[in-house]
Amino acid sequence: MKKELIVFKKPKSPNSEIFRTLRTNIQFMNKNNELRTLLVTSTLPGEGKSWVASNLATTFAQAGKRCVIIDADMRKGRLFSIFGISPKPGLSNYLSETVIYENGKTSTSAVDYIQQTDVENLYVIASGNVPPNPSELLVSSQMATLLDELKTIFDVIIIDGTPCELVTDSIILSRIVDSCIIVTAHKITKKETLNRVIKNIKSVGGKLAGVVLNKVPVSKKQTQYYYYGESKNNSNQNNFNKPKEDLLKNRRIDRIKNKEVNNSIEDEKEDVSKIKMQNLVDDKDNYKNTNKKTSDYNKNLTQNDFKEMQEEYLRKKERIMRQINSYMDDEKKRNK
Repeated sequence: MKKELIVFKKPKSPNSEIFRTLRTNIQFMNKNNELRTLLVTSTLPGEGKSWVASNLATTFAQAGKRCVIIDADMRKGRLFSIFGISPKPGLSNYLSETVIYENGKTSTSAVDYIQQTDVENLYVIASGNVPPNPSELLVSSQMATLLDELKTIFDVIIIDGTPCELVTDSIILSRIVDSCIIVTAHKITKKETLNRVIKNIKSVGGKLAGVVLNKVPVSKKQTQYYYYGESKNNSNQNNFNKPKEDLLKNRRIDRIKNKEVNNSIEDEKEDVSKIKMQNLVDDKDNYKNTNKKTSDYNKNLTQNDFKEMQEEYLRKKERIMRQINSYMDDEKKRNK
């Protein structure tokens, strides 16, 4: 299974959270449990259609839904490489009833074309052999029969279609699915192209759930991710509840990352003293004693240095007054 399946490989990443948000939005649109089949298409190749479809299907499976994803791009299907399964038999073999067994027999049961993945509750129907007439196969009654059979087995059926601007395969499928999603790419997809695809889907009676904007550049600051209810301050405060050895280790790692490694004894002592000071904050009695010592120090400092500070203030005041008087005398001479 490739790294493209980000929701499975890195479930706590910001990108995974975005796919879960997309899944939630689709579920809110499905209030009456009518949305069972979803087509994922795009305008042109390279916009990330298969990547979005695969990760979206994974989020449904992780939510406890039995989900199957169909690779309906029988020309250049790539779901088999994303999930690490066999490319055939697949959809084209089912629709054309070509040979799938070594003994020459065929099967009209969708179960024989379903392959299991490493993701629990997620199954795939690959694209199969490349047929000479993909569009004709999709418009046949066999495709509708396949979806009806899969509805009795799975909760959610996601179809990875073809780009709408190149071939009509996805336009055909949009008529028999419950809804569609169009994947676009940041600064790649043209507005007029997207409007044309939307118009073509609606003209054949297809329903559009929305448009996904993919490949949006994100800065490092924007990719910082926090769980709900967690703040930076809380995470920093929790660090002081850890053992001293762990804190010292983390500080060493931070210095190595910043290329400021310093293994001197003085640095180690400084780290230990910082941890001790933080522990004093948690101890009310020690905190009061420390606060009292600080107050006494400030008091002594004020008594010893007050006279010197007052003399310095008077000197500055006299100097400023001399400058003002000099300026006034110059003005009077000019006016005369």
